Amino acid sequence: MREPATAGRTLLLRVDGVLDVPAARRVAEAVAAVGQGSTVQLDLSRVREFHDLGVAALAQALEELGGRVAVTGLCQHQLRLLRYLGIDAGSGARAPAL
Repeated sequence: MREPATAGRTLLLRVDGVLDVPAARRVAEAVAAVGQGSTVQLDLSRVREFHDLGVAALAQALEELGGRVAVTGLCQHQLRLLRYLGIDAGSGARAPAL
């Protein structure tokens, strides 16, 4: 993962390589360091391999953020996993309960 870039209360995180559980934990730590109410832009377009458990760990981190999150670079499978876990990665909001 590259060093986070901040602009005001916006955090831009770019993840390269593999998104597994350890990588998702590093993202969670970087997000937690920014604090509640911040906006996070998570760029996963350079991730070459996604692990489903890593996506689940990422969902947990996004839920705990409490701010707005925009995620780019996910295919439909990862977006679907996040929706199943209650995260709408496109809007940064919690998905409505059905």
